[in-house]
Amino acid sequence: MKAYEKQKQQLSRTDQSHTKEQQKEKVEKFKSSESNIVSKPINPFASKEPKTEESAGQVAVAGSSKSLPSFWVPSLTPEAKPTLLKKPSKTVLCPMSGRPIRMNELVTVRFTPLDPGLERVQLLSRQERYVCAVTRDALGNSVPCAVLKPSGAVVTQECVEKLIKKDMTDPVTGAKLRDDDIIYLQRGGTGYAGSGVDLRAKEARPVMQA
Repeated sequence: MKAYEKQKQQLSRTDQSHTKEQQKEKVEKFKSSESNIVSKPINPFASKEPKTEESAGQVAVAGSSKSLPSFWVPSLTPEAKPTLLKKPSKTVLCPMSGRPIRMNELVTVRFTPLDPGLERVQLLSRQERYVCAVTRDALGNSVPCAVLKPSGAVVTQECVEKLIKKDMTDPVTGAKLRDDDIIYLQRGGTGYAGSGVDLRAKEARPVMQA
């Protein structure tokens, strides 16, 4: 938004300078037209020689060379115009679906800390910070997790498959669950290409053929 406002101010200044130049050109044109009103005596004995084709061609070439850009003369080098920025939208969009996000569609995610007695700074200094709200298993970047929409509790995907999906009940609030009430969390990337996803390494070896 700051870049867009800066561009908007710059364009307004450019328009103002362009308007001033146009007004100045109109004044100069008016002055030149007023000065041409004075008639000059015509000499009837003056010879009027027509221009030759060669001189006319030279004038045409000279006139066309001024309008064409040159890549060797610095003053005539064509300049690239800056890319115009579009006004940023104030609507917050979902990064996955691209649809506008509404307040009533947001879900409060509640992580269960490993030790509720620890303060936030002490919790950040530990490697294991949060646990599953049902099984109390430690949560990490390599552990697939899910959020239960009624309670907002974070549980492991293993807990969802083995326990919660049997009766489709939120173990924290006791509310009935639907399939869209279970939101699977996307894990953050790591320094490895797999980013915590199970991969199988294959080794290709030469095969002797008869």
